[in-house]
Amino acid sequence: KNFFLLDPKLLVFGFLIVFFASYGQTFFISLFNLEIRAHYNLSDGEFGFVYAVATILSSLLLIGFAKLIDYIDLRIYSFIITIGIFLACLGMFLFFKHIAFLIIVIFALRFFGQGAMSHAGETTMARYFGNDRGKALSVSTLGGMTGVMFLPMIVIYLMKYFTTNQIWLAASFSIILFVPILFATLNDQSIRHINFKKTLSNDPLNQKWKTIDLIKDRKFYIYLPLSISSSFISTGLMFHQIFIFKEKGWSLEMLGNGFIFLGIFSIIGLVIGGPIIDKFNTRKTVLTALVPLFLGLLILLFFDNYFFLIVYMSLYGLNLGISTPFIGALWAEIYGVESLGTVKALLHSGGVFASALSPLVF
Repeated sequence: KNFFLLDPKLLVFGFLIVFFASYGQTFFISLFNLEIRAHYNLSDGEFGFVYAVATILSSLLLIGFAKLIDYIDLRIYSFIITIGIFLACLGMFLFFKHIAFLIIVIFALRFFGQGAMSHAGETTMARYFGNDRGKALSVSTLGGMTGVMFLPMIVIYLMKYFTTNQIWLAASFSIILFVPILFATLNDQSIRHINFKKTLSNDPLNQKWKTIDLIKDRKFYIYLPLSISSSFISTGLMFHQIFIFKEKGWSLEMLGNGFIFLGIFSIIGLVIGGPIIDKFNTRKTVLTALVPLFLGLLILLFFDNYFFLIVYMSLYGLNLGISTPFIGALWAEIYGVESLGTVKALLHSGGVFASALSPLVF
């Protein structure tokens, strides 16, 4: 109970900004896979290539952009990326029939959604909550899991009555509603950041890290594969989920039901993972976060029964719930929190790059 009273407004910010990052996540975009391919007359492989190109571009630019969170006011940074995802959703509403336009819009969705907004939520939680960062990261991750749990069901239902353009227009309007909440939750950010700066001088772990220093550091490469493997695998599965479900004989409605279990078990993973992070050394326990994903892949590979769809989605959700806060806290433990934005900018860029390759590999 005391944890939620530490800084409730910042927790609301972390939850909501990661929730709205959902619009740039593969699980959301892939719900419109058939409509996008039909509109632009693309095969599954061709759309995968477009998606990969746009995502790779976003990952390269994210390295330089996302580290700005270390240098400018969080309110300004968050407002910029929120307007970015708003314009990206508006672009999907306009849906101009030109392949260059599609690449630009997918780039913007991935850059501002999966990249910058997720990065902002995770970095803020890890930076300002100190020894409670595990629980704080669980709260922000819960925002993303709420999106995973409810948005597919909502979209599948709305598709019966509205066009793809109209659904994306509704998404863009929902982001406008987030803007005043953003400023309300961060209205005392100046005081918060001053207090944060005071704590840095007492922590020997905190030092300034530049991107070039991280690239030269051996520790970065030891833990990088652990951090991006989940993004690589999950993006490949999500991007091709419609194809996989058709091959398995599972319907779109079954997919929607599966997301309910994914959401429930992701929350269970968050409840388990947050306290473990705050109690134990993350570097020693982070490998366990990937076990549910490995088991889920085995289930998907060998079983076609609808029951195993539920098992697969549950294990997938458990992995998301446990691994996201684990990975978020891991880098704060290794490199401290003063340059955490720079560290996680490079990390997120690697994750986005891996997710760009996975639709092609899968």
